[in-house]
Amino acid sequence: MVKLVLKKNRQFPAHALAKAAGVERLIFCTDLARVCDPVAVAEKLPPGSIIICRDYDHADRETYARKLCAATRENRQFLLVAGDVALARKVGADGVHLPEYMLSRRQVLSGFRLITAACHNRAALRRAERLGVDFALVAPVFSTRSHVGAPALGLHRFARLTFRTPVRVAALGGVNVATAKKLRPLKLAALAGIDGFLSDKSGA
Repeated sequence: MVKLVLKKNRQFPAHALAKAAGVERLIFCTDLARVCDPVAVAEKLPPGSIIICRDYDHADRETYARKLCAATRENRQFLLVAGDVALARKVGADGVHLPEYMLSRRQVLSGFRLITAACHNRAALRRAERLGVDFALVAPVFSTRSHVGAPALGLHRFARLTFRTPVRVAALGGVNVATAKKLRPLKLAALAGIDGFLSDKSGA
């Protein structure tokens, strides 16, 4: 496992988030509608961070993924392509991120360095465990701009859901410095977000 080494940029919120939550891994999920320059975000994240290429409807997703792949190579990070195993292999990504609906599909995932999965309930976590994923992104922990009005798990339900799961858990949804501090006792493996790494306000 690549050890996360925080860059000495205390003005960048990601540093404070990781410290507040006591995690050694940050996972940035791209969303061009909210973060127009994901490469610039990746450049500020520590080595060992995971960048998930989402933006499923991108007009030229292959070129976009290749650009992200080049950036993560330079920054000693990991690029995962969300929801498209074939594209991940084609662009030479480090791995794939599985949306929850893909956890029930039969697919060949061998050869990847990292596999993550989105999980919203215990059944999904069990499927992720059987697949042997490296990280489960459990969401939404807190209220998030990604799904305005959608019910969040909340701290206690999130804790019950992830208690004793053998899968390394990343918290996603409404993560900021204040909420990250609440997550610290859970000893999570990672924090995941979209614009939460760019602002001290509530993010996703």
